[in-house]
Amino acid sequence: MFGLNRLNRTHRLILGIIILLIVDVIWVVSAEITKFIFQDTDYKKAFFTTYVKTVMFSMYLFGFIVWKPWRDQCCNKVVNGEEVGSVASPAEPDGMLGSPVYVPVKYENYDSHTSGGESDDACNGGSNKTVRFSKVSEVRQLSEKYALEHNLARLSYQASMEATEKLTILQNRLPVKQVVKLAFYFGLLWFCASYMYQLAVERTEAAVVNILSATSGLFTLICAAIFPSGPTDKFTLSKLTAVIISLLGVTMVCEADLKFEKSFQVGALWALISAMFYAFYLVLIRRKIDNEDKIDIPMFFGFVGVICALLLWPGFLILHFSKEETFQWPTRLQWMFILLNGAIGTVLSEFLWLLGCFLTSSLIGTLSLSLVIPLSMVADGAVKSIHYSKWLYLGSVPVIFSFVVVSLLTHWENWDPVMLGIKKIWQCFCRRRLTVRVRELDREQTASLITEESHH
Repeated sequence: MFGLNRLNRTHRLILGIIILLIVDVIWVVSAEITKFIFQDTDYKKAFFTTYVKTVMFSMYLFGFIVWKPWRDQCCNKVVNGEEVGSVASPAEPDGMLGSPVYVPVKYENYDSHTSGGESDDACNGGSNKTVRFSKVSEVRQLSEKYALEHNLARLSYQASMEATEKLTILQNRLPVKQVVKLAFYFGLLWFCASYMYQLAVERTEAAVVNILSATSGLFTLICAAIFPSGPTDKFTLSKLTAVIISLLGVTMVCEADLKFEKSFQVGALWALISAMFYAFYLVLIRRKIDNEDKIDIPMFFGFVGVICALLLWPGFLILHFSKEETFQWPTRLQWMFILLNGAIGTVLSEFLWLLGCFLTSSLIGTLSLSLVIPLSMVADGAVKSIHYSKWLYLGSVPVIFSFVVVSLLTHWENWDPVMLGIKKIWQCFCRRRLTVRVRELDREQTASLITEESHH
């Protein structure tokens, strides 16, 4: 993550957009796998599949075994450059020197007769005396705080600035305990959003789910305006217009595929709530953590998997005995596709999606969800040779257009072309009214002068 912090705003935005586009491709593949699990294998178990995919997040916690900085965060907590919990030795109350370490010492064999032995005998009154040295020596090292300061003083200016930047990032990074708390709150919110989306896909037409999922951009725009995490979350009329254009495009794309069934209302409600929860999850986590360097995203998702595994297993009992989702153990084929979908469509994609949202903005991250629809059309046309109606292709244009516009608006934070256009139109309208009023006054004055002259 250190390399990302060196990028400027433009490069961060470009990299974030590229990551989000990669995530869209992954989501297209994941949607096909989900459709295969629910329809072709006839395993419509939304809670079970969501639970398994969420538990797979815990694989990230193997990082504590292979990644030393994570283990160091568990042992020591660093606050403002000082190690909390370290005990200074009695000899050094300020903790400048570390604990003593005893290392063996090797001495060379010297011949007393060839190394000044006679003079030594003379000084000692002619008696042969020997001196024995200890076979170990006491070594003390500077504490990490002072050693770091001494090392930085020896570096060049550029190298010291880079090292100080890395140190600042490490100091601002949340400790493990804080990451666990965030995983508890936001992990449950993410699980609810994902589970409700699976319910909507299971019980409603895919077109309806896509339309209502696209409203996540509108919820994100409103929530980001109420709980902003930075200048990129500023509410503007241009962003609102772009979101509305995206919604119209999604509606056009799905117009030919809309079928209202009896389960439409229930499934549509789940899709709408899922869109709201995704917006809340993304906006609030970005408000809590405004930069990706403040948190280890893999560690966060790893604790999300463990917490959801420990707290949500009673959901199997509740759904089973209420007949909402009777428990059924998957077959080997179903297990293979569930695990594959979890590894690609959840464990990898959610990490990349959150990273892309940190690099860009919350609104760009949610609008990238709408790009899954045109990408799915391209994939169906290339792989399955499926041809769609012209409305589907025409509707993809405003979806892509709105994504590009919001990306530009994020780069130029204070640019609001819609508001500028409205102001210019209002100024022109006011000028016209003023001009018309001036002309009317001139006419009245001219008429009054003519009247006076006729009286004379």
